[in-house]
Amino acid sequence: MTKLEEYYNKFNEEKRLNSRHGQVEFRVSMKYIRKYLDRAAARLDGAAALNGNQNKNSAIKILDIGAGTGRYSVALADEGYDVTAVELVRYNLGILRQKASAVHAIQGNAMNLKKLGDESFDVTLLFGPMYHLFGFEDKSKALKEAKRVTKKGGVILVAYCMNEYGVITYGFKERHIMECMEQGRFTEDFKTISSPDELYDYMRIEDIDALNQAQGLERIQMISPDGAANYMRPFLNQLSDEEFELFVQYQMSVCERADLLGAGAHTVDILKRS
Repeated sequence: MTKLEEYYNKFNEEKRLNSRHGQVEFRVSMKYIRKYLDRAAARLDGAAALNGNQNKNSAIKILDIGAGTGRYSVALADEGYDVTAVELVRYNLGILRQKASAVHAIQGNAMNLKKLGDESFDVTLLFGPMYHLFGFEDKSKALKEAKRVTKKGGVILVAYCMNEYGVITYGFKERHIMECMEQGRFTEDFKTISSPDELYDYMRIEDIDALNQAQGLERIQMISPDGAANYMRPFLNQLSDEEFELFVQYQMSVCERADLLGAGAHTVDILKRS
Protein backbone atom coordinates (compact mmCIF):
# COMPACT_ATOMS: atom_id res chain seq x y z
CA MET A 1 0.00 0.00 0.00
CA THR A 2 1.36 3.42 -0.94
CA LYS A 3 1.57 6.31 1.49
CA LEU A 4 -1.20 8.04 -0.48
CA GLU A 5 -3.48 5.01 -0.11
CA GLU A 6 -2.76 4.84 3.62
CA TYR A 7 -3.66 8.52 3.90
CA TYR A 8 -7.01 8.19 2.12
CA ASN A 9 -7.89 5.02 3.99
CA LYS A 10 -7.86 7.16 7.15
CA PHE A 11 -8.91 10.56 5.78
CA ASN A 12 -12.66 11.21 5.85
CA GLU A 13 -13.15 12.58 2.34
CA GLU A 14 -16.93 12.47 2.64
CA LYS A 15 -16.83 14.68 5.74
CA ARG A 16 -14.62 17.26 4.01
CA LEU A 17 -16.84 17.45 0.95
CA ASN A 18 -19.98 17.84 3.04
CA SER A 19 -18.45 20.54 5.27
CA ARG A 20 -19.34 24.13 4.56
CA HIS A 21 -15.97 24.97 3.04
CA GLY A 22 -16.27 21.82 0.94
CA GLN A 23 -19.74 22.86 -0.21
CA VAL A 24 -18.41 26.22 -1.39
CA GLU A 25 -15.72 24.52 -3.48
CA PHE A 26 -18.20 21.99 -4.88
CA ARG A 27 -20.97 24.42 -5.74
CA VAL A 28 -18.72 26.93 -7.45
CA SER A 29 -16.92 24.17 -9.37
CA MET A 30 -20.22 22.64 -10.46
CA LYS A 31 -21.40 26.00 -11.80
CA TYR A 32 -18.46 26.00 -14.22
CA ILE A 33 -18.65 22.31 -15.04
CA ARG A 34 -22.28 22.82 -16.06
CA LYS A 35 -21.33 25.89 -18.07
CA TYR A 36 -18.99 23.85 -20.24
CA LEU A 37 -21.31 20.86 -20.38
CA ASP A 38 -23.94 23.21 -21.81
CA ARG A 39 -21.43 24.28 -24.45
CA ALA A 40 -20.71 20.63 -25.23
CA ALA A 41 -24.43 20.03 -25.62
CA ALA A 42 -24.68 22.97 -28.02
CA ARG A 43 -22.05 21.32 -30.22
CA LEU A 44 -24.04 18.15 -30.58
CA ASP A 45 -25.76 17.75 -33.90
CA GLY A 46 -29.34 17.23 -32.71
CA ALA A 47 -30.88 13.91 -33.66
CA ALA A 48 -27.67 12.61 -35.26
CA ALA A 49 -25.74 13.02 -32.01
CA LEU A 50 -28.56 11.69 -29.85
CA ASN A 51 -29.31 8.64 -32.00
CA GLY A 52 -32.94 8.90 -31.02
CA ASN A 53 -32.25 9.21 -27.28
CA GLN A 54 -34.55 11.72 -25.60
CA ASN A 55 -32.02 12.53 -22.87
CA LYS A 56 -29.50 14.86 -24.44
CA ASN A 57 -27.20 14.68 -21.41
CA SER A 58 -26.58 10.99 -22.00
CA ALA A 59 -24.85 11.82 -25.30
CA ILE A 60 -22.18 13.82 -23.46
CA LYS A 61 -19.26 11.81 -22.12
CA ILE A 62 -17.49 12.99 -18.96
CA LEU A 63 -14.25 11.63 -17.50
CA ASP A 64 -13.47 12.24 -13.82
CA ILE A 65 -9.78 11.45 -13.20
CA GLY A 66 -8.95 11.05 -9.53
CA ALA A 67 -12.64 10.84 -8.71
CA GLY A 68 -12.17 10.08 -5.01
CA THR A 69 -15.44 8.88 -3.49
CA GLY A 70 -17.45 10.28 -6.39
CA ARG A 71 -18.59 13.73 -5.27
CA TYR A 72 -18.62 15.03 -8.85
CA SER A 73 -19.07 11.73 -10.69
CA VAL A 74 -22.22 10.77 -8.82
CA ALA A 75 -23.79 14.24 -9.09
CA LEU A 76 -23.17 14.35 -12.83
CA ALA A 77 -24.41 10.81 -13.39
CA ASP A 78 -27.57 11.75 -11.49
CA GLU A 79 -28.08 14.53 -14.04
CA GLY A 80 -28.04 11.93 -16.80
CA TYR A 81 -24.53 12.32 -18.18
CA ASP A 82 -22.39 9.39 -19.34
CA VAL A 83 -19.70 9.41 -16.63
CA THR A 84 -16.49 7.40 -16.38
CA ALA A 85 -14.50 7.73 -13.15
CA VAL A 86 -10.86 6.77 -12.63
CA GLU A 87 -9.58 6.43 -9.07
CA LEU A 88 -6.24 5.16 -7.80
CA VAL A 89 -7.21 4.38 -4.18
CA ARG A 90 -9.24 1.17 -3.85
CA TYR A 91 -10.93 2.35 -0.65
CA ASN A 92 -12.31 5.44 -2.37
CA LEU A 93 -13.26 3.40 -5.42
CA GLY A 94 -15.30 1.03 -3.27
CA ILE A 95 -17.30 3.90 -1.77
CA LEU A 96 -17.88 5.39 -5.21
CA ARG A 97 -19.19 2.09 -6.60
CA GLN A 98 -21.56 1.69 -3.65
CA LYS A 99 -22.97 5.16 -4.23
CA ALA A 100 -23.71 4.97 -7.96
CA SER A 101 -23.94 1.98 -10.29
CA ALA A 102 -24.51 4.41 -13.19
CA VAL A 103 -20.88 5.60 -13.00
CA HIS A 104 -18.41 3.45 -14.92
CA ALA A 105 -15.73 3.35 -12.21
CA ILE A 106 -12.28 1.88 -12.81
CA GLN A 107 -9.01 1.82 -10.94
CA GLY A 108 -6.23 3.66 -12.69
CA ASN A 109 -3.34 6.09 -12.55
CA ALA A 110 -3.72 9.62 -13.92
CA MET A 111 -0.31 9.39 -15.61
CA ASN A 112 -1.27 6.31 -17.63
CA LEU A 113 -4.92 6.00 -18.67
CA LYS A 114 -4.21 2.94 -20.77
CA LYS A 115 -7.77 1.60 -20.45
CA LEU A 116 -9.19 4.68 -22.18
CA GLY A 117 -9.08 5.50 -25.87
CA ASP A 118 -7.96 8.66 -27.61
CA GLU A 119 -10.45 11.53 -27.94
CA SER A 120 -13.23 9.73 -26.04
CA PHE A 121 -14.63 12.44 -23.74
CA ASP A 122 -16.31 15.81 -24.19
CA VAL A 123 -15.36 17.13 -20.74
CA THR A 124 -12.52 15.86 -18.56
CA LEU A 125 -12.07 16.63 -14.87
CA LEU A 126 -8.58 16.35 -13.38
CA PHE A 127 -9.38 17.47 -9.86
CA GLY A 128 -7.45 15.24 -7.46
CA PRO A 129 -4.21 14.01 -9.04
CA MET A 130 -2.42 17.34 -9.35
CA TYR A 131 -2.58 17.72 -5.56
CA HIS A 132 -0.43 14.63 -5.08
CA LEU A 133 1.84 14.43 -8.14
CA PHE A 134 5.28 15.89 -7.50
CA GLY A 135 7.46 17.66 -10.00
CA PHE A 136 6.89 19.03 -13.47
CA GLU A 137 7.40 15.71 -15.26
CA ASP A 138 4.70 13.73 -13.44
CA LYS A 139 2.18 16.56 -13.57
CA SER A 140 2.92 16.98 -17.26
CA LYS A 141 2.28 13.26 -17.86
CA ALA A 142 -1.13 13.53 -16.20
CA LEU A 143 -2.05 16.61 -18.21
CA LYS A 144 -0.86 14.94 -21.41
CA GLU A 145 -3.06 11.91 -20.73
CA ALA A 146 -6.06 14.13 -19.95
CA LYS A 147 -5.49 15.88 -23.28
CA ARG A 148 -5.15 12.58 -25.15
CA VAL A 149 -8.49 11.18 -23.99
CA THR A 150 -10.41 14.44 -24.50
CA LYS A 151 -12.06 15.13 -27.84
CA LYS A 152 -10.77 17.93 -30.03
CA GLY A 153 -12.71 21.02 -29.07
CA GLY A 154 -13.42 19.50 -25.66
CA VAL A 155 -12.68 21.03 -22.28
CA ILE A 156 -10.37 19.95 -19.46
CA LEU A 157 -10.83 21.33 -15.94
CA VAL A 158 -7.72 20.95 -13.76
CA ALA A 159 -7.56 21.66 -10.02
CA TYR A 160 -4.42 22.62 -8.13
CA CYS A 161 -3.48 23.30 -4.50
CA MET A 162 -2.04 26.79 -4.28
CA ASN A 163 1.28 27.78 -2.78
CA GLU A 164 0.25 30.81 -0.74
CA TYR A 165 -2.50 28.90 1.05
CA GLY A 166 0.07 26.31 2.15
CA VAL A 167 2.55 28.94 3.33
CA ILE A 168 -0.02 31.03 5.20
CA THR A 169 -1.86 28.11 6.77
CA TYR A 170 0.86 25.57 7.57
CA GLY A 171 3.74 28.01 7.84
CA PHE A 172 2.26 30.93 9.74
CA LYS A 173 -1.19 30.02 11.06
CA GLU A 174 -0.05 26.64 12.41
CA ARG A 175 3.37 28.10 13.30
CA HIS A 176 5.69 25.76 11.41
CA ILE A 177 7.42 28.61 9.60
CA MET A 178 10.75 28.46 11.47
CA GLU A 179 11.20 24.72 11.08
CA CYS A 180 10.19 24.94 7.42
CA MET A 181 12.82 27.59 6.75
CA GLU A 182 15.44 25.63 8.68
CA GLN A 183 14.61 22.44 6.77
CA GLY A 184 14.64 24.20 3.39
CA ARG A 185 10.98 23.54 2.71
CA PHE A 186 10.44 27.10 1.48
CA THR A 187 12.64 29.08 -0.88
CA GLU A 188 13.72 32.61 0.03
CA ASP A 189 10.64 33.94 -1.76
CA PHE A 190 8.43 31.37 0.05
CA LYS A 191 7.88 28.93 -2.79
CA THR A 192 7.07 25.55 -1.28
CA ILE A 193 9.57 22.76 -1.92
CA SER A 194 7.44 19.65 -1.56
CA SER A 195 8.26 15.98 -1.53
CA PRO A 196 6.07 12.86 -1.59
CA ASP A 197 6.50 12.59 2.18
CA GLU A 198 4.26 15.66 2.53
CA LEU A 199 1.62 14.12 0.19
CA TYR A 200 0.54 17.51 -1.20
CA ASP A 201 2.29 19.65 -3.79
CA TYR A 202 1.62 23.39 -4.14
CA MET A 203 1.63 25.57 -7.23
CA ARG A 204 1.80 29.16 -8.33
CA ILE A 205 0.12 30.51 -11.46
CA GLU A 206 3.40 30.63 -13.36
CA ASP A 207 3.97 26.91 -12.64
CA ILE A 208 0.54 26.10 -14.07
CA ASP A 209 1.23 28.27 -17.12
CA ALA A 210 4.40 26.28 -17.82
CA LEU A 211 2.50 22.98 -17.74
CA ASN A 212 -0.11 24.28 -20.18
CA GLN A 213 2.55 25.55 -22.53
CA ALA A 214 4.35 22.22 -22.51
CA GLN A 215 1.16 20.40 -23.51
CA GLY A 216 -0.07 22.99 -25.98
CA LEU A 217 -3.27 23.66 -24.06
CA GLU A 218 -5.13 26.96 -24.27
CA ARG A 219 -6.64 28.48 -21.15
CA ILE A 220 -10.26 29.55 -21.45
CA GLN A 221 -10.44 30.88 -17.91
CA MET A 222 -9.23 30.20 -14.38
CA ILE A 223 -11.29 30.36 -11.20
CA SER A 224 -10.80 30.17 -7.44
CA PRO A 225 -13.59 27.79 -6.36
CA ASP A 226 -13.18 28.23 -2.61
CA GLY A 227 -11.51 31.63 -2.20
CA ALA A 228 -11.35 32.53 1.49
CA ALA A 229 -13.52 29.59 2.60
CA ASN A 230 -10.67 27.38 3.80
CA TYR A 231 -9.08 30.22 5.77
CA MET A 232 -12.30 30.88 7.69
CA ARG A 233 -13.68 27.38 8.31
CA PRO A 234 -14.82 27.96 11.93
CA PHE A 235 -16.46 31.24 10.96
CA LEU A 236 -18.39 29.63 8.11
CA ASN A 237 -19.76 27.11 10.60
CA GLN A 238 -21.08 29.94 12.76
CA LEU A 239 -23.08 31.51 9.92
CA SER A 240 -26.82 31.03 9.70
CA ASP A 241 -28.07 29.14 6.63
CA GLU A 242 -29.11 32.43 5.06
CA GLU A 243 -25.72 34.01 5.75
CA PHE A 244 -23.94 30.96 4.37
CA GLU A 245 -25.95 31.16 1.14
CA LEU A 246 -24.84 34.75 0.78
CA PHE A 247 -21.21 33.66 1.23
CA VAL A 248 -21.64 31.11 -1.58
CA GLN A 249 -23.13 33.85 -3.76
CA TYR A 250 -20.19 36.08 -2.86
CA GLN A 251 -17.65 33.44 -3.89
CA MET A 252 -19.48 32.78 -7.14
CA SER A 253 -19.38 36.49 -7.90
CA VAL A 254 -15.63 36.92 -7.24
CA CYS A 255 -14.17 33.55 -8.26
CA GLU A 256 -12.98 34.83 -11.66
CA ARG A 257 -11.24 37.93 -10.32
CA ALA A 258 -7.59 37.94 -11.34
CA ASP A 259 -6.58 39.79 -8.18
CA LEU A 260 -7.85 36.89 -6.03
CA LEU A 261 -6.55 33.93 -8.03
CA GLY A 262 -3.80 32.01 -6.31
CA ALA A 263 -4.67 33.20 -2.81
CA GLY A 264 -7.29 30.52 -2.11
CA ALA A 265 -6.60 26.89 -1.32
CA HIS A 266 -7.40 25.77 -4.87
CA THR A 267 -7.68 27.01 -8.41
CA VAL A 268 -9.47 25.36 -11.29
CA ASP A 269 -7.79 25.92 -14.66
CA ILE A 270 -10.23 25.53 -17.56
CA LEU A 271 -8.52 24.51 -20.80
CA LYS A 272 -9.51 23.94 -24.40
CA ARG A 273 -8.25 20.88 -26.24
CA SER A 274 -7.54 22.00 -29.81
